[in-house]
Amino acid sequence: MLDLKTVAHDFDTVVERLRARGGALDLGPFQTLMQERRTLHLSLEALQRRRNTANEEMKRMAREAPAELDRLRGDLRAVSQEIKDQERRLSGLEEQLEGILLLLPNVPDPSVPTGGGPEQNVEVRRWGEPPRFSFPPKQHFEIGEALGMLDFERAAKVSGARFAFYKGALARLERALVTFMVDVAVSRGYQELLPPYLVLRSAMVGTGQLPKFEADMFRTSGEDERFLIPTAEVPVTNYHADEILEAPALPLRYVAFSPCFRAEAGAAGKDTRGLVRQHQFHKVELVNFVRPEESMDALEAMVEGACEVLRRLGLHHRVVLLCTGDMGFASAKTYDVEVWLPGQGTFREISSCSNCSDFQARRAKIRFRPEPGAKPRLVHTLNGSALAVGRTVVALLENGQREDGTVALPEVLWPYLGGLKELRP
Repeated sequence: MLDLKTVAHDFDTVVERLRARGGALDLGPFQTLMQERRTLHLSLEALQRRRNTANEEMKRMAREAPAELDRLRGDLRAVSQEIKDQERRLSGLEEQLEGILLLLPNVPDPSVPTGGGPEQNVEVRRWGEPPRFSFPPKQHFEIGEALGMLDFERAAKVSGARFAFYKGALARLERALVTFMVDVAVSRGYQELLPPYLVLRSAMVGTGQLPKFEADMFRTSGEDERFLIPTAEVPVTNYHADEILEAPALPLRYVAFSPCFRAEAGAAGKDTRGLVRQHQFHKVELVNFVRPEESMDALEAMVEGACEVLRRLGLHHRVVLLCTGDMGFASAKTYDVEVWLPGQGTFREISSCSNCSDFQARRAKIRFRPEPGAKPRLVHTLNGSALAVGRTVVALLENGQREDGTVALPEVLWPYLGGLKELRP
């Protein structure tokens, strides 16, 4: 959530940067409410001064003119009641302002290129070369079904569209990738967490999924409401909600594997075949809590962590800096890591790493104390995939495919697979 004072003080600048994200932006009610808020604050300050003066006058009258006390008490009651009435009005205004702020995205960092969509994203670097085939490469779902290891038809019978059954060695490959990715993160100084997969509404608000994107979420019914997590970012970021961290503890870096659940309400008709866009998938997530001045360096390190996994797997990939119109709601700056898929003949996102600045920390009330006795400040939070596991399976199937229908597996995974070096029917 944006800082109310910053929006009010630098209104035109904030509006300009938010408009660079694209889409409708109507902050007219915000300005009207802020003017009412300022007027009420001035009125309340005047009333509180009157109340303080009346209290002092009553002390004096008690000594010098006791007969005047009843009149002063009546005046004091009237002033106190007016203060209560105006405080209620102010509280209502504050709620309305917070409601507006909860629907506003983060302000893009000045280093983010301005643009309306993916076409304006900026490629930063590439690694490796795409594999060459002596045959037309197939897409992953063709390979998986031919191996007898991906079953979409029975998954649809059980759960509907956008689900899959993994079978045999492919299921084992998914598990192996999770362990491998977590091991890489731990070797880079991350602490592993295994989070809950159901969270409260407050946690979803804390990381910015709610109230804006409720249609994309799965939730339980009844009074005991819970949300299925769309990413481990939600429970792990809220791990420190309502806390004041001590400066020596920073940075805090966590890695968490979890299933992810997304309704994909805004993605009708996209990637309907295969594993690229599922309602349920696995992901290894990185989350950082850092000092504000260290967050951009932490973002670069997080991207490097995602790329390290891909390098070890030998997968051709590139890093892309997202423009203002293509970033996520809570992000101030985002890099996507895209892997080459020869079956599709294109790069596809496999990781997204974001610096959310103090946007989530303000919502979730996550602060740190710079030094003993100092006033707490908001931390900066970062999150990133390292990696989306199902999409990594997609990349391994398409990049490792052979003409005879078998799939070569990267050597780095052999120990995680009990020595298995290839997939075959």
